[in-house]
Amino acid sequence: MKSLRVLLAAILALAVTPARATDEHDYARDEYAIIRDGLAPSKQLSLASHADPESDGHGIGHNFHVWLMAEPAHRKLARLPGIGPKAFLDTGPNAYRAFWSADSRHVAVNFRSDRHVLELNLYAIEGRRARLISGPSLFKDVTSRDVGRDDSSWRNVAWITWTGPRRFVLRENRLFQPSDPGFARMLGPWGKVTGKLVDGRELIEFAAEADCVLVAGNRYRIVDLRVGKFGE
Repeated sequence: MKSLRVLLAAILALAVTPARATDEHDYARDEYAIIRDGLAPSKQLSLASHADPESDGHGIGHNFHVWLMAEPAHRKLARLPGIGPKAFLDTGPNAYRAFWSADSRHVAVNFRSDRHVLELNLYAIEGRRARLISGPSLFKDVTSRDVGRDDSSWRNVAWITWTGPRRFVLRENRLFQPSDPGFARMLGPWGKVTGKLVDGRELIEFAAEADCVLVAGNRYRIVDLRVGKFGE
C-alpha cells in the first residue's frame, strides 16, 4: 500500500496538461478556430484548427489540420506540417497552444500526440508558408541517444519561452519506468527518482533546459544546457 501511495504521489506531482481527457470539437464546414494564443503579435497572422464535418462517416477530426491564416481576413494560407491528419490526439482548438516570437516570424505549437505526450513543433514563417525547424532533443543531448523502448517512457513534455527574435529557452521533462537499474546513474544530475513501483522498479524523472538559437537551414542549436526544474 505504501508503494502505491508513492506511485500516486509521483504521478500527481507530474500531472500536467497531457493527462486530461481527449478534447474533441465538431467543426462546421467553414469553421477555422484560432487556437490558444494563436493570433500573432503583428495581428497579420494566426493559427487555426479545422476538420472536415462528420457527414462523410469518418468521424470527428477527419482530415484535421492546423492552418496558417492571414488576418484580419481570416484567410487560410498553408497547413502546418507535422500536425494532422494522424499525428495528434485532440481536435479542440484550446488543446493547441501557440508561442509566437515577438517579430511574428517564428512560432512554436504545443499539442498532444498521446494522452501523456505533449509535443512541441517549431516553425519558421516564410511568406505564405510555415516550415518545420529541427534540432536535438535535450534528452539526446544529455545521453547521446534517443529514448528506447526499454526506457518505458510514461510522460513527455516540452515547451519553449522566446528570449529574442532567434533565441529561446527549451524545457523538457520526461517520466520513465526503466528496466535498466543503471538508468538513473546514466542521467546523472538530470535524473531524479520520484517513486518506486510494487515490483521494485523506480520512477525516474528527467528534467533539462537549454538556451537555444536558430541557425541556417531551419535548424536550432543548443548554446547552454543545464539541469531543469523537477516536477514542472
